[in-house]
Amino acid sequence: MEVVLLWHVRHARNLDGSIDHVDDEGELALDEEEGDDLKLLGVYSSERRAQERIERARELPGFADEPDCFFTSSCVVDEDQWADGFFTVWRGVSDG
Repeated sequence: MEVVLLWHVRHARNLDGSIDHVDDEGELALDEEEGDDLKLLGVYSSERRAQERIERARELPGFADEPDCFFTSSCVVDEDQWADGFFTVWRGVSDG
């Protein structure tokens, strides 16, 4: 069974106060390392239901500030999405 995940990006402001909503290719920008805040609004049975949620969310505080910064992705239930381990690279930590 495939489900639809609905996300919203609250973009961080640049030093000059501007906000980059899209990247150079015109796609929705997302860079959590630069301060963008990614929120999972919900998991839905169809794209239609996710779109209905977007319309309701656009009226809410915070989401209304960036009404075009929603996106969906799909996922298969009971299927591993991250099959390997991971490691953390710490910034500012020296080896010695």
